[in-house]
Amino acid sequence: MSTALRIAPLIFVAAVFQVGAVAGSRVLGAEADLLLVTVIVVALVAGSIPGAVAGFAGGLLVDVMTLDTLGTTSIVLTVAGYWAGRYGETTGRGRPYAAPLAAFAITLLATPAGVALHFLLGQPVSARAAFATLIPSAIVNALLAFGLHPLCRRLLTPRDRFGPRTREVGVV
Repeated sequence: MSTALRIAPLIFVAAVFQVGAVAGSRVLGAEADLLLVTVIVVALVAGSIPGAVAGFAGGLLVDVMTLDTLGTTSIVLTVAGYWAGRYGETTGRGRPYAAPLAAFAITLLATPAGVALHFLLGQPVSARAAFATLIPSAIVNALLAFGLHPLCRRLLTPRDRFGPRTREVGVV
């Protein structure tokens, strides 16, 4: 099964849960962004291009479901997926703290980017509400990444059909 066919259901379920259950609910005074964390974790496991495509598709799906301006969430999540993928490809792959660190840092960057994008489009946006919960939201997203990263790694890592392979051959 190709990677795209494994990523698509993850992004779809995350987008539906984000719009249906997570949006508007607060944990410790902060809103968790399940779709953003899912895109980050998928990008860490699969790479920058699948991460960017997953971010675009998930953002477009959320924009359609919420009847928001088409493309605003897509732009932010595409860049977030690409950044997380590059981090995973360069230094973060295999490190236990990569997913929470990426979720924390990208939340700190994606929230102001979304506010700025809405402002540039002339849409009413409350920067005070976004920035007041920025640090708690980043912490909640980092905690959410702890649970999502092992799940996505298990679902997206290709399985070896023939069993474990020998990594080295030694001469005795």
